[in-house]
Amino acid sequence: MQPEREIVTRLHRVEGQIAGVGRMYEDGRYCVEVLDQLAAARAGLEAAALLILEDHVSGCLREAMQGGDGPERARELVSAVRRFVRSV
Repeated sequence: MQPEREIVTRLHRVEGQIAGVGRMYEDGRYCVEVLDQLAAARAGLEAAALLILEDHVSGCLREAMQGGDGPERARELVSAVRRFVRSV
């Protein structure tokens, strides 16, 4: 599957999970079941974020090798990784 398609598929799955969690909570489902579904949605978001980060890293490295702007691309990569790590 293309990286873009896989990312969109994962995000749509998470979107459905979140909608389901809302319905579960409104229906008064057992809190542990709701928390399990929230954990699954969070794992899905993290997986999508990692795919996006991998795609970004690949693109930055490719562009740096072709364009000779390695230091600028390195700063961009470090910034992206820092944002991702802080959010996990």
